[in-house]
Amino acid sequence: MSEVPKPELRPARPFFSSGPCAKPPVWSPDKLATESLGRSHRAKIGKTRLAYCIDLMREMLQLPDTHRIGIVPGSDTGAFEMAMWTMLGARPVTTLAWESFGEGWVTDAAKQLKLDPTVIRADYGQLPDLTKVDWSNDVLFTWNGTTSGVRVPNGDWIPADREGLSFADSTSAVFAYDMPWDKIDVATFSWQKVLGGEGGHGVLILGPRAVERLENYTPAWPLPKVFRLVSKGALAEGVFKGETINTPSMLAVEDAIFALEWAKSLGGLDGLKARSDANAAALDKIVADREWLSHLAADPASRSKTSVCLSVAGADEGFIKKFAGLLEAEGAAYDIAGYRDAPPGLRIWCGATVDTADIEALGPWLDWAYASLSA
Repeated sequence: MSEVPKPELRPARPFFSSGPCAKPPVWSPDKLATESLGRSHRAKIGKTRLAYCIDLMREMLQLPDTHRIGIVPGSDTGAFEMAMWTMLGARPVTTLAWESFGEGWVTDAAKQLKLDPTVIRADYGQLPDLTKVDWSNDVLFTWNGTTSGVRVPNGDWIPADREGLSFADSTSAVFAYDMPWDKIDVATFSWQKVLGGEGGHGVLILGPRAVERLENYTPAWPLPKVFRLVSKGALAEGVFKGETINTPSMLAVEDAIFALEWAKSLGGLDGLKARSDANAAALDKIVADREWLSHLAADPASRSKTSVCLSVAGADEGFIKKFAGLLEAEGAAYDIAGYRDAPPGLRIWCGATVDTADIEALGPWLDWAYASLSA
């Protein structure tokens, strides 16, 4: 391959990690409100700020009043496991897996909760046949597979008259897509993805059918304190008003509030979606212009617009490691190697906190790194 000169223009913010993701472009630590720091989260100011954060999430997600929002420990993983451990076991379970985190929920359902789930799998880059799902079961799936770049195209495959509950791990999807909340009984996410927030905290969204399950079903196994959402047979409503089960980081809460207020300034969900769409389109153009680069998710209808996973012709794990290392050393792109369990390739975050100009500036650097390693 002919030599490619090193580009002169670098991405202004080369933060393309798929979690934690780039901070909002206007972010700086001195812009965060600090009045709640050093105060109890049970004090009036703490509860007020937590409730405000919940209210902003509801507004930005266009979430109906039928659904509750709670801030819980353990990032998206903690939120999803809380849902599994408190609600599963009432009826048969189906788990869908087409990437690493979906496989994690298979392991929890089968080996930890010992529920003998029906497992429907697909290879990385593919989506399983969603018509095979039996909705008399509770169904667990990832809305947007962060490690494979594959997402469900919409909620049309989820019936309105389903008997089981839909459990949607939505951490790379919320704030980037229109979510059909009437089709989602349980959703989870973390601030560290599309909002560019800090890790450690999860968000649990419960629809009315999930609340009914919690209040009328008691699992056969003991529940740790941090998982308990029911008190004296009724939903612990305080959790969904900012009275968290355990002590939250108020600094992380203030950081999330900043990101949500930034999102509101863009026009809310529509503004966030527009930025993600523009980023994904810019990366699509880069891929289309290069024979050596392709999408791991071949079908555009199920291709992620946030965690975009790419295949590099002839690349193995060692090549990708060197490729990403070259770009990091140049300050041109950070953390773009694919997930450790995925096929060797690149993973470039295109969520709303990334600027489209930085995606466009990345293209020549990808050329330079590929040429440097292929010479």
